[in-house]
Amino acid sequence: MRRLAPALWFALVLPIAASARAQSVRVALAKQPFSPTGTSEGPNTMASGGIQDSLARRGVAVRIEESKLTATQDTEYGAWKRLGWALGDYARIVAKNERDGYFTVGLYATCPSMPGMVAGLEHSDPSGRALRIGMLWLDAHPDFNTPETTRSGSMGGMPVAIATGRALENLRLDATLDPPLRDEDVVMGAIRLTDPLEQGLLDHSKIQQLSVDDIRRITPAVWAQLDRLNSQVDKIYVHIDMDVLDPREVSMHVNKVPGGPSSEELAVLFERIFARYPKATAIGFATLPPSDPGGLSIAALNRMILGAVKGVRERSGPP
Repeated sequence: MRRLAPALWFALVLPIAASARAQSVRVALAKQPFSPTGTSEGPNTMASGGIQDSLARRGVAVRIEESKLTATQDTEYGAWKRLGWALGDYARIVAKNERDGYFTVGLYATCPSMPGMVAGLEHSDPSGRALRIGMLWLDAHPDFNTPETTRSGSMGGMPVAIATGRALENLRLDATLDPPLRDEDVVMGAIRLTDPLEQGLLDHSKIQQLSVDDIRRITPAVWAQLDRLNSQVDKIYVHIDMDVLDPREVSMHVNKVPGGPSSEELAVLFERIFARYPKATAIGFATLPPSDPGGLSIAALNRMILGAVKGVRERSGPP
């Protein structure tokens, strides 16, 4: 049998390998529209804002799913209780995605969707063993308040406290997040606005922090923290509140804070994270602004999703 000349082999085989890698990446756009105050159209807007076409053009298979309540649960009058049950269903969706070999992109009403994503990853092992999950939390705020420390009374400022077992245990258990995340498995990045009592909780925790500059420039501190996570957990989840971005990209976000990274910078970071760490298996985006002049926010979202998916494709390697 004749061997191909090296130049001809590269010309013929590498494009086929690249195409196979693209086809091997399957993405689940998983919508979670329930929030502490009701439901949101944000996840539908995210899913219909061009990302499906962008992924299809890159040869990526896509499926779309959404958390729901049972008929009995849908009669519950408490928004917080309804959210907990919706997160339990969302966890089921995420776990199935993991077992089916999909890369889950969470599209959330608000940040309190996060415990459902983490619960799904935690319980995705076919053996039934609870996996240890690490989280990179990118947000202008730490969302580490409890009902005792909050100044606003909003659950939107509590999801990391909930996920680490500090608050609202019943909601966490409804979300099936048990055991809770360990402090040492959480890294926060680009935090710029913290409540006083919330800061006290952070100071007494084992949660690590990365600065805006670390995230923007992808400094060695980023890899030191992620290498540490990678060495001690089974899976890594990356969470983004859209208010982490430079306000020019999220001008109508009610919680925007000056000084954030750009979506271009985060897209590069996500590509590198998901290419480098096979344990990084899901990403989630919360709180699309209610209006979007010029389409800048949805463009930023799509840019970051495509960066993450590109990283997943790069780590797949030749078939």
